[in-house]
Amino acid sequence: MMSVLVRRASLAALLLALAGCSVPLTQTPPPPVVTLPPVVTPQPPVVDPIPVVKPPPKPPRLGLALGGGAARGFAHVGVLQVLEENGIKVDVVAGTSAGSLIAAIYASGKNGKELQAMAEGMDEGAITDWSFPLRGLIRGEALARFVRDKTGGKGIEQMTVPLGIVATDLYDGSPILFRSGDTGTAVRASSAVPAVFQPVKIGQREYVDGGLVSPVPVRFAREMGAQVIIGVDISSPPEKDPPGDAFRMLMQTFSIMGRSINTFELREADVVIRPRLDGVGSADFTARRRAIQAGREAAQAVLPLIRQRIAEKTR
Repeated sequence: MMSVLVRRASLAALLLALAGCSVPLTQTPPPPVVTLPPVVTPQPPVVDPIPVVKPPPKPPRLGLALGGGAARGFAHVGVLQVLEENGIKVDVVAGTSAGSLIAAIYASGKNGKELQAMAEGMDEGAITDWSFPLRGLIRGEALARFVRDKTGGKGIEQMTVPLGIVATDLYDGSPILFRSGDTGTAVRASSAVPAVFQPVKIGQREYVDGGLVSPVPVRFAREMGAQVIIGVDISSPPEKDPPGDAFRMLMQTFSIMGRSINTFELREADVVIRPRLDGVGSADFTARRRAIQAGREAAQAVLPLIRQRIAEKTR
């Protein structure tokens, strides 16, 4: 009888549960909540970026074009001194006539002080070898020897600073730029003023003063790779009064011709230096110190422009 009652009670409880009736039952405790640590994704180590090292700016190749003007050429010494004193490095130098003499000695490694000592101690007789006046009053070999002595016998291609020397082919009037060979012979050819110096024979050709075709050799400095060019013009302006002797007449002719050529050639220069050489004649070897000082003053006056032109082409 008891078992029947138990089964009926169990059945009744089941029916009540299905009908949505709650019957107090023994509660099972909820499972414990376990908090897990966050998932940490490993990060790569922090490495400082490699700094990009930019190469230092590269200055342009500076070229110096030294013009002709006989004894007025001592002004080139003053220009070179100022550039040297201000840390402005000359990468190539081209010279015509008197400019070729200073250019050659400078390119051989002489500094500004040594150039001035050479100029002040220069004996005019040491570069003058008179000859029977057939094709010129002066042979020019003494000048060539002087150059060889002052440059240590270096050939043009052996110079400390790349050197170019301009002369004129007497046969066809074309310019020639000497970049190798005997320095003394090249300077002699570049300085061979017609009727004053004898023409210089090299191989099968004869050469005379480079001032006939390039009084200030700006284009040749450019041809040698210069990117900024300083032209130094020491030419004499034509005299207002007609010259009275043959030599002065010849120099007057050169002045007229040179001024015309320079009008075109100096346009290619980035900076033009014109020393004030009033009263210093082409044959005035007594005014050396005055000419050097004039070159210094003219170079100092354009130093800001030189630096500006260099900065514009520095990259």
